Amino acid sequence: MSIVALVILLVVIVLAAQTIKIVPQQHAWVVERFGRYHATLTPGLSIVLPFIDRVAYKHILKEIPLDVPSQVCITRDNTQLQVDGVLYFQVTDPMKASYGSSNFVMAITQLSQTTLRSVIGRLELDKTFEERDLINRSVVNALDEAAANWGVKVLRYEIKDLTPPQEILRAMQSQITAEREKRALIAASEGRKQEQINLAAGAREAAVQQSEGERQASINRAQGEAAAIVAVAEANAQAIAKVGAAIEQTGGIDAVNLKIAEQYVDAFSKLAKAGNTLIVPANLGDVSALITSAMTIVKGQQQGPLAASAASRQTRGPLS
Repeated sequence: MSIVALVILLVVIVLAAQTIKIVPQQHAWVVERFGRYHATLTPGLSIVLPFIDRVAYKHILKEIPLDVPSQVCITRDNTQLQVDGVLYFQVTDPMKASYGSSNFVMAITQLSQTTLRSVIGRLELDKTFEERDLINRSVVNALDEAAANWGVKVLRYEIKDLTPPQEILRAMQSQITAEREKRALIAASEGRKQEQINLAAGAREAAVQQSEGERQASINRAQGEAAAIVAVAEANAQAIAKVGAAIEQTGGIDAVNLKIAEQYVDAFSKLAKAGNTLIVPANLGDVSALITSAMTIVKGQQQGPLAASAASRQTRGPLS
């Protein structure tokens, strides 16, 4: 009895395993019934007929990266390039992916390689390094159109590496070095040119500032000299006015006569020291005559020019 129960339990387990199917998330299972496509099981719990329905294909609906093998491509200017890339695709129709191609992964790989050779063959060597985006878009467009019949969506293609021959690499390196040296020389010449421009501008500005300074200094000196002349003239005018006012006071004329006599005597003393020729009165011992003569001149100036001249001739002695 226990053996029969064990057999029944085993049969139930097998039937349950054949009947109940649990599909993981982002997966799709294709079910065939009597060898024909029947249904696509979506994620979750599904019931199928045991021994009649079978899961023929299991697909992953996630984005799948596919490494495209490296290959040699020839550019438009007959240069060989070693190119490898990576392809990203996603299964969008599990039924077409099951029956559209015997191996859609291989088909995508081969098609990407042939498309890449065709695209690079239309470009020159320099353009292949500059137009990576164009190459990637061209490969994706060609693959996406063909892979629609396989239930696959090609999302993007990326070139991982472009490797030219060693001779081309050395030539490119030499070209890059020459170009950098050229740019360095141009930059240095531009720097020297700008330096000369700056120096010339600085010298011009300095000359302008110096001339402005000299001009302002001349103006200041002229204004100072004019102010000094005006001040001296004003001082002389004030002195003369004060002298005139003092003369008009009592005893003022006597003070003027005394001052003139002193200046007269002082002038003769300076003449004796400065030169060999000396002009003196006839009577050298009569010093009072000098004072009297000076006072007479002052009085004569008050009486008029003619009286002063006559008095001077009367007191003047013979010259020696």
